[in-house]
Amino acid sequence: MRVYLPATIAMLRKLDTEGEFAPVSGTGFALTPALRESYTSGDTEELEYAALLDAARASLRLMAAERENGEKEPARRAVVSADVDDVTLRPDLDVAVVRLGGPVPRGRIAAVHVDTAEAEEPVLAAAEVIDAADLGDEDAEFTLGEAEDHELAWYAVQELPFFLELL
Repeated sequence: MRVYLPATIAMLRKLDTEGEFAPVSGTGFALTPALRESYTSGDTEELEYAALLDAARASLRLMAAERENGEKEPARRAVVSADVDDVTLRPDLDVAVVRLGGPVPRGRIAAVHVDTAEAEEPVLAAAEVIDAADLGDEDAEFTLGEAEDHELAWYAVQELPFFLELL
């Protein structure tokens, strides 16, 4: 199953050095039966993109937590897409949520999706208000939308060391 795993730049650096990606609490997002049922239309590609966007939003939460702990990496959403077999569906959490059985080795990673430099300011602003947006604050939701207007760039896993070096 193709899964989309929320990440941060610091987590991508760890992936690069350790050769595997350990999602926080084993949590990822995927095109699950519950996600498919929640949409009235859309092909597989469109629904997988919806799961990727859920992972990108979760990336904001991870970034906010890192920044509270003093992390100073660039403010860019990151998502690791991988093909894994050991997945448990978690519709009790959300329609696209899955739980992985363990870390994902580099060889199972299909791509890495990361914001471009132009998105840093709105992404940082969104990370600061993500909790308020979740609680229904309309201004925070607008700020979140500004960040989500930016498309994530696609990188092959082989490009990751070069990408990180150029940050």
